[in-house]
Amino acid sequence: MSSPSGADGHGRVAVVIAARNEAQRIAATVRAASGLPGADLVIVVDDGSTDDTAAVATQAGARVFRHGRNRGKGAAMETGAEGVRLVEEHEAASGVASDPRHLLFLDADLGVTAAEAAPLLDPVRAGKADMTIALFPAGRTRLGGHGFVVGLARDGIRRATGWEAEQPLNGQRCLTRSAFEAALPLAAGFGVETGLTIDLLHGGYTVQEVEVQMEHRATGTDLRAQLHRARQFAEVGRALAARELVPAARRGIRRVGDRLRGVSPARPSRLRRRHDEKH
Repeated sequence: MSSPSGADGHGRVAVVIAARNEAQRIAATVRAASGLPGADLVIVVDDGSTDDTAAVATQAGARVFRHGRNRGKGAAMETGAEGVRLVEEHEAASGVASDPRHLLFLDADLGVTAAEAAPLLDPVRAGKADMTIALFPAGRTRLGGHGFVVGLARDGIRRATGWEAEQPLNGQRCLTRSAFEAALPLAAGFGVETGLTIDLLHGGYTVQEVEVQMEHRATGTDLRAQLHRARQFAEVGRALAARELVPAARRGIRRVGDRLRGVSPARPSRLRRRHDEKH
């Protein structure tokens, strides 16, 4: 699948980390991310933390943007990308003009394993992919026990696009700036990864999963963890519903318009049906 925007070149990378109450791990994550190839900017979005996340991230070398209240992952990612744009505007005003940075989104609790994100950068910087998604080692994907949420996202992406993601909820992703902007506005909360994948594939962008040796804190199995997974399930479901209803509505509007114009609905050819079945 070719990119509608073309390659963005090798270029620099901005790391965007959404964080909420991650004072214990954020410093290690920021320092590890700062050493990635081409990464010359690390932005942490403090999404309504009640601990010292913002202060610790600043001390570790990140530029920090804060939400006064928890607004969810999708909003934090948008804030981070806007922060990158503002930094680049300031650079341009100072006479340092360059192409927009690629965006690498990482979870705040990766710690030192954030340094293993380099394989995500290579296909994007080389113009071979518009978005890469991390594949964690298989054993680690089961730590949180949220297979039913993964199944919902995987099945929804497959129904919408024909592509099956192995780890559809993985938040470690590198995107060209043009791909990110094409996906705006992002789905809310924990539906952001599912919505992002569907929207980019629908737009003709190239998406790859890439193996990395990274890990983050397991979600656990206590009541708080179960409530977290229930929220994930609901937000992924909303993202899927929005993307399934909109195309259906468009088809309905098109059919009504055809009837008003007296146009008979076209029957897909056998060749077209086979193409659709494959994709």
